[in-house]
Amino acid sequence: MPDAQDEIAAFLADAGKQEPAERIDTHCSTVILKGERVFKMKRAVRFSYLDYSTLERRRRCCEAELALGKHMAPKLYTALHKVTRESDGALALDGDGVPVEWIVEMRRFDQALLFDRLAEAGRLTPLLMRRLADEIARFHHSAERAHGFGGAASIAATIDDATQNLRLAPDILPLEEVEQWRIAARKALASVGVVLDRRRDEGRVRRCHGDLHLRNICLFEGEPTLFDPIEFSDDIACIDVLYDVAFLLMDLLHRGLPGLANLAFNRYLDRSDESRGLAAMPLFMSLRAAIRAHVGGAARGALHAQARSYLDLALAVLRPTAPRLVAVGGLSGTGKSTLAQLVAPGMGAPPGARIVRSDMLRKRLAGVEPETKLPPHSYTPETNALVYQALYEETGTALASGYVAIADAAFLRPEERMAIERVAREHAVPFVGLWLEGPTELLADRITARRDDASDAGTRVLHLQLGYDLGRIDWHRIDVSRDLATLAAEAQRLIGANPSVT
Repeated sequence: MPDAQDEIAAFLADAGKQEPAERIDTHCSTVILKGERVFKMKRAVRFSYLDYSTLERRRRCCEAELALGKHMAPKLYTALHKVTRESDGALALDGDGVPVEWIVEMRRFDQALLFDRLAEAGRLTPLLMRRLADEIARFHHSAERAHGFGGAASIAATIDDATQNLRLAPDILPLEEVEQWRIAARKALASVGVVLDRRRDEGRVRRCHGDLHLRNICLFEGEPTLFDPIEFSDDIACIDVLYDVAFLLMDLLHRGLPGLANLAFNRYLDRSDESRGLAAMPLFMSLRAAIRAHVGGAARGALHAQARSYLDLALAVLRPTAPRLVAVGGLSGTGKSTLAQLVAPGMGAPPGARIVRSDMLRKRLAGVEPETKLPPHSYTPETNALVYQALYEETGTALASGYVAIADAAFLRPEERMAIERVAREHAVPFVGLWLEGPTELLADRITARRDDASDAGTRVLHLQLGYDLGRIDWHRIDVSRDLATLAAEAQRLIGANPSVT
């Protein structure tokens, strides 16, 4: 770091209130933590992918970071400051002298609330991941469209660049495995190139975060908050929104948290309109893992030690699996969604099965938040028909994309069960129907205990359902009055193995 920037860092640490300061240096930034404030200074460095070598470049990048930060985390990013050299030679913050550096100011947060720290401490919960997926979907929906970026050509260039970098560390990343990955990635690209170009043309390429792993997410004022976006490279930041979220999913998988990865995956798709891009997700996650592998190969310490495991993951997520359709039905309170979430992570292509839930689709069609309660008149036969039609279509999209699909709905009418079985036949995939049932008292107790759930069914609905003529039920019947581990094991046995495609 140049002496001038060391002087500025010392000035920031001493400026203002006499509070203890902490300095953190990374390869491209110096961060000063002081009281409730954070000062972030870009180091005067230049790499192949980043150029902070001049004051003017650092000013522009600070302005860009603040604008992006204000968009994604307005409570966290507060101001842009100039450090000036005054006429007496002293440094000042926003003084009248000549600017010698530019600083982004943020509000300070507890480092223990970084999501990577929460993951290491076993404190990432399903509720946190659900709220995080909601926040990412909100950010992507409002992000600026990036015309001139993305598409198959962009991903092809990224594969080539990653391959060249992976080859630079043959001592830990065997060249034969690097070549295996290159061939598999190119094959995947050939199969989804049309999808990528279509998504680019539809405006699915936007100015995203660009570096969306757990360390760049924190819990701030009780809410999952994205920070530290890529501001220095349009090529890295202007990407398909699914490529952005793929970094988060890959990070969770690499940390051995497939259940949370599957939950975030499904919640994001429930809150966005991105299901038609699903076929590209394995390639996107593989690219994220491959890039992490070559970054580790060029680093030291823990990241270097993990490089091989990232390459293993990059290969694993590209191995094709056979799609299939599982339908989970039953009266309200039987635990359909709970069982679906238990079995989904281990099914099919990472990060697991696409769960298509009728309750979530109903809320999307009504234009309300998933946990918003709808009035009884929202449950007309006409509305129910629209919800089930959307269920069949979204399930078919997942199957066509190569994923295992789990259709989660009551399926109380014989024609509804026949229709979902027909979806499997149309896509030439195996079908398994699971019918959940249990004592009325148990179902009523579960409904009463629900909190913050997308289902609107109360005990009154359950008692109405008990009077329905369900017709003949040919699906596998599962008694839900047992513990969840037993239920999940039985469901997995009935669904059967999920062999790889050869």
